[in-house]
This record gives sequence, C-alpha cells and structure tokens, in this order.
Amino acid sequence: MDIRDIAREFDAASTGEAMHRLVAELYPICRSITGEGFRETLRALRRFVDIGIREVPTGTKAFDWTVPKEWNIRDAWIKDASGRRVVDFRDSSLHIMSYSTPVHATMTLAELKEHLHTIPEKPDLIPYRTSYYRENWGFCLSQNALAGLADGLYEVCIDSTLADGSLTYGEYYLPGEMPDEVLVSCHACHPSMCNDNLSGVVLATFAAKLLTGAARRYSYRFLFIPGAIGSITWLSLNEEKAAGIKHGLVAACVGDGGPMTYKKSRRGDAEIDRAVLHVLKHRGAPYAVREFSPYGYDERQYCSPGFNLPVGSLTRTPHGAFPEYHTSADNLEFVRGPFLADALGAYLDVFHVLEANRRYRSLNPMCEPQLGRRGLYSAIGGRTDSPAQEMALLWVLNQADGEHTLLDIAERAGLPFDAIDGAARLLRAHELIEECAPVEPAAALHGADAGGA
Repeated sequence: MDIRDIAREFDAASTGEAMHRLVAELYPICRSITGEGFRETLRALRRFVDIGIREVPTGTKAFDWTVPKEWNIRDAWIKDASGRRVVDFRDSSLHIMSYSTPVHATMTLAELKEHLHTIPEKPDLIPYRTSYYRENWGFCLSQNALAGLADGLYEVCIDSTLADGSLTYGEYYLPGEMPDEVLVSCHACHPSMCNDNLSGVVLATFAAKLLTGAARRYSYRFLFIPGAIGSITWLSLNEEKAAGIKHGLVAACVGDGGPMTYKKSRRGDAEIDRAVLHVLKHRGAPYAVREFSPYGYDERQYCSPGFNLPVGSLTRTPHGAFPEYHTSADNLEFVRGPFLADALGAYLDVFHVLEANRRYRSLNPMCEPQLGRRGLYSAIGGRTDSPAQEMALLWVLNQADGEHTLLDIAERAGLPFDAIDGAARLLRAHELIEECAPVEPAAALHGADAGGA
C-alpha cells in the first residue's frame, strides 16, 4: 500500500479517538527539556513505533550551546500555617516552574510572592514558566488562588534535583527507496499542555506508525526532541545526516479547532512549501499562510543559515495566537479527536505529493496521442468529474517533457495533485509516458540506522 492509499483510507473517526486517548495518557506527565518525564513519554510512544532513545551527556558542546544539567522532580508544595497544601504539584505539573532548584524553607507571604507566577488578566488559569539556563525556583498558580492567600508564614518545598545527567531525545528512521529524507520534528518537553506539544507528538507518532507499513520512495526521520536545545544538539551530532533532509515539517499545535496554518521555510519556495500550499488550497477548508520568521519552534534551528534546510511548520492555530497558549486551559477539552485526525490527514496528503512528485517524458510527443482507441476516454466516460479527469490527461501529456514535475503541472493546470497523479499513472500504464531519472543525484548516504533501534 502506498501513502496515497493510506491517506484515502484511514478511518478519521477511530484514529482521532485513538490520538486523543494517547494525549490523555501523556497529559499528566511532568516533562521538561531533560529528565525522567521526557523518558517516560518516549517509552509510552514505543508501544506504537520502535523509537530509538538517545542520551547526550551533560556538558556536551552543541555549537554555541552546552547540554545542560538534568532536572528531575518528585514533589513540590506550599503549605499554610495549618499544614494544608495551598499549592500542590500533584494537582498539576504546571504548578512548578520547570527546572526549579530544590528548596525547603519557611517564609512570609511577601517573601514567597517573589517566587510566584500568575496571569492577572486570566485570573482562573495557571501559567507555564521555565528557568532552564539560570538557576531559580518558583511556583505557578492562578491569580484567584494567589488572592486567596492570607498573610502569614508558609512552608515551601520543592523536592527536585539538578545534576549532571543527560539530554534525552527520540528518533525513528524509516528507510525508503532513496536515501533522501523527509523530516518530521516535534518538541516533547512541555508539561500538561495538550495542543502545544502533545498534539504534535501524537501526530508524529501516528504518522510514523502509518508510514511504517507503506511503500516509500523517500526515507523518513521522526525526531521527538526537547525544544531548541534538542534540535541544536541533534544537528550538531548529525551534520552529515542533516544534509540528506530534502523536505521537513515541524509538528505542533494541531489539535485545536483553528484552520490549518503553514509557516514557510526560510527558502520560501522549496518543494515542501509548494506541496503544503497546494494541499491546503485543494482541501476545501479555510487555511492561513505565514512567511518565515526566526521565531517559533525548531524550524528556526533547521533553517539557520549554516543549514538552511527546507523545513516549514504545519500547525492549526500558531503558537501564541490562541488564548489557552502556555496555560492550564490548554487541556484535554481544548484539543479534539476530529481536529487531530484532520491534521494527520493533511500531513499524509503532503507526504503523498512529495512521494508522487516525479518528472515524466512523453513517448508520443508529436501531437497528442489518440486516447479513444486506447480506451482512456471510455475509462472516464459518464463520471461527473470526467471533464477534470480529461483535462488532467491532456495537461500531463502536454507537459511531460522531462522538465516539469507533476506538482508543476498541477499548479499550472489549477487541478488537485491527485487528479494529475492519477492521470500520470493511467498514461504510464498505457505506455504513453515514462518516468525520468531524478535531476539531482541523492546527496546523503543510507544510514545504518534503519528502524528505531
């Protein structure tokens, strides 16, 4: 089965339900850019695909960065004078500022407030805060909860460790007919937020599972990494492999109800940019397009000038553009199974375009061949879409000069890629066109990392 068939036939309803169940399973885990929470998340994903788990020691240089100390947390709380936990890490992992150093002390409310974080304009919500690269500690709570704290003494405990260890990331590699790669990257380092990051993690996992059973022209590499430092570390350790990435997408924020949104690669006109925009144009649903900027998710690392990889970001509502972003409102009710499955379908459609986007040469270039005697007109006669199918045949025949790809033809004809691809398959079966060799030789070597081990 090829990716086109998978894109057409996967059950969106049941797949969406399964994706949401996995989000719900991962939701309580306290993840950060290092630590056991990240490893626990990857181990859960290994039930679906055989993700390889890599460890990079603290202190490893990664270009201008250094792999930080590993952070782990067991418990954290604030108790009032009666011994009641007024803020409890066990209720939500968002209550602790990520990478908080250990503390156990008694202090006044005024002293404590120096370490409390709220969102005054969203008084019911808990914010997400971090202190990765500057040692500090803190708690996050709603503004309403803060307003309910009376003057007095409070006992504060953060049972955490910050010590030499390692940075963990997951990698799943699927070899194809060619060594040239399609990259799918997602960040898996946020605690208890469903759209920003779990939706992308789950989409990448399900895409990897579906593609494992597909016939593949390209090789596919799936990265499950901590944001920023993860992609920087991977790139620093894998410059040769990075050279083989011909197309890439960063997956995040794909579970809300907003329209699909594409942020272009730094190149702006790479094949991945054209493929995504073509798919979105012909899906029959609203969509948005953003130009590249050096702010956002890990696309900014893949698109840094030293690499300039063709990597865009395909989301629904982009980061920072929905009010639930980086708050406790980014929860299980905010993301929905149908939205997750719809986004997965868009990714599969993009993969199909990349897989099938080839150049053909006409074997009957002197005027158009007689299609009727070959039964091609009868094969499409009587169908309501026959005019479009007929035009697809004629466009492919006319443009099959060894220079134009099927995506070139679809864009020029204003027809869906699937119609042009279907016409090419039909013409090839009747020996009216032949596939041309790729214009450029493959740039990367087949790695010895087939599968996820």
